[in-house]
Amino acid sequence: MTGLRIGVLGASRIAEKAIVGPAQELGHRLVAVAARDPQRAAAFAGKFGVERVLGSYAEVVDDAEVDVVYNPLANALHAPWNLAAVTAGKPVLSEKPFARNRSEAATVARAAEATGVTVLEGFHYFFHPVTQRAFTLATGGEIGRLTRVEVRMAMPAPDDDDPRWSLELAGGALMDLGCYGMHVLRSLGRLDVDGLRGAPSIVAARAEQRSTDIDATCDVEVGFPGGATGLTANSMVAPEYSFTIRIIGSEGEVLVHDFIRPNDDDRITVRTAAGERVERLGTRASYTYQLEAFADHVQNGAALPFGPADAVTNMAYVDAAYQAAGLPTR
Repeated sequence: MTGLRIGVLGASRIAEKAIVGPAQELGHRLVAVAARDPQRAAAFAGKFGVERVLGSYAEVVDDAEVDVVYNPLANALHAPWNLAAVTAGKPVLSEKPFARNRSEAATVARAAEATGVTVLEGFHYFFHPVTQRAFTLATGGEIGRLTRVEVRMAMPAPDDDDPRWSLELAGGALMDLGCYGMHVLRSLGRLDVDGLRGAPSIVAARAEQRSTDIDATCDVEVGFPGGATGLTANSMVAPEYSFTIRIIGSEGEVLVHDFIRPNDDDRITVRTAAGERVERLGTRASYTYQLEAFADHVQNGAALPFGPADAVTNMAYVDAAYQAAGLPTR
């Protein structure tokens, strides 16, 4: 297999960055696409060189010439179509969040385990050298015992009709942004570093609603077994985009300037008593690293850093955070 044959569900905005560009760079083929609006699917295919436009998501999933499925649909449609792809025996690269809630995520995970079909939740940030270097700095002792981790994510408000504002489609700031923050905090908790020493626990959460039960902002405080505290702060009504990770220790701190878009800003700033330095880790897109790892797994059996069980746990944290904020789970 020289290149994956990829089927795309929907004609979403994120697809250009998350699958079109990486596939072109790595030599994979976009062989099929379907969307609710056939004209939109045709326009997407014409713009990005997708080989065929099919009439439904089901046709993409079941197409014999599709090796793997990319699922960037609205949040509420992640689990149903991930499950459909698993049933068809097709590995899936799914946009985050993995499902609407833990229960849905667990259903997909059980099916994936039973069939041996891969479903990868698209936490692309994890695959970039910026993130891996930040994690190495956190464990290397240079900034001492960790005391606090802050993941701050902000973006301007989506259009009024955007699915991210829809409760039915499982929208909200915590779903769209906070799932990343939870994943970062959990990933750090697995590292062998003083101050963390295990999985975080949710301490408190506070949300501001845009409409009934839809969070425009949501901040979640956590505590780690080792004594450090953590925060995932999320806003979908900010004046500008900002995606930072700050790892604070007893002897200094590490700042990742843009962990979601390191292709735009690949800086890590390290501050200690010895001074301040800036490291640059490269502007190749995190989505490209992610597709590279996914393809290596599908084609060669290479291990992935996380799978459906991790996705179930992450959705359990999202559910618990919503409950702590006084909002219903999606």
